Amino acid sequence: MQNSLLIDKLKGKPTPRPPVWFMRQAGRILPGYRKLKEKYTFHELMSNPDLASQVTLMPVYDLGVDAAILFSDILVIPVALGMQMSFTGNGPVFKKPLAETEKPSQELKPDASRLEYIYRNIDRIIYQKPQNIPLIGFCGAPLTTLCYMIQGTGKNPDFPEVVKYLYTNKRDARKLIEAIAEMSAHYAQKQIQHGVDVFQLFDTHAGLIPADLYMELFLPAIQTISEAVRNTGTPFIFFPKGLGTGIQHITPQLADFVSIDWQMPLRHARGLLSTQIGIQGNIDPRLLYAPQKEIAETLEKLIPFYREHPNLIINLGHGFLPDIPYENARFVTNWVKQANWSG
Repeated sequence: MQNSLLIDKLKGKPTPRPPVWFMRQAGRILPGYRKLKEKYTFHELMSNPDLASQVTLMPVYDLGVDAAILFSDILVIPVALGMQMSFTGNGPVFKKPLAETEKPSQELKPDASRLEYIYRNIDRIIYQKPQNIPLIGFCGAPLTTLCYMIQGTGKNPDFPEVVKYLYTNKRDARKLIEAIAEMSAHYAQKQIQHGVDVFQLFDTHAGLIPADLYMELFLPAIQTISEAVRNTGTPFIFFPKGLGTGIQHITPQLADFVSIDWQMPLRHARGLLSTQIGIQGNIDPRLLYAPQKEIAETLEKLIPFYREHPNLIINLGHGFLPDIPYENARFVTNWVKQANWSG
């Protein structure tokens, strides 16, 4: 990897400014992606190496970000575990949610070969990407993955069936969580073997349950995935959205960087985390609806924080919303590159 700002930052090396990239940058707000969506379905974009590579690299050229993130979906792991899923206009839908079964853990039929097409996509991206732009791989964390497997859709974001299952069937839940973690660890290692430079674990629904229950049931699974990544020397970023003060339980043995959601101030997060762990985040995506003058005024507040705590990656506190103005996203990357970070 040549002259990568992100890799240097993740490995603790000094950089002239913080790196910047965005969650959900590959799609949604990009004019080029919208044109592709007029011709292809989401599944077609994900399944074709040329299209997946084009979409993955689009934000590098259109937004000027410092990294590409693999264009894929957080729910490929359930498919590799034998579940049938389809992408609809209302999001992913599972044919037979595990909530409809008596013992969910016994329903799984793991087949890692169902993930092979993603590695072909990675091969194409690696061949086509600029040498100084790292590729971020990812998957959904066990709780977020479990939410969709149990409920079948994301229509109810409170996932009541999932919470009920966790409290009433802990023994079976542990088996299911372990199966998700094992497949996710395999998936992460295969991504790295095919050239991924960084790995991020997304737990969009980490705030669904109390932090103590989260640590009891899910921390061992996260550790399994983290070790699979970090044992290869690959940096590991963990995004536990909504975990709140529970992030204090994340140790340097678990993650290199923690991505902070927009609900928590960076200084609060910095006080809860070990100084050995870097911080990524935490711009409210909705800020990008504001006039660019107001966006700049908010971004200015990052400069004194960065001068004090330079182990920072600029990112959102969650992903882009579909109707955010493309020009404002581009404005953020330009602003980060032109700001005076050194004083």
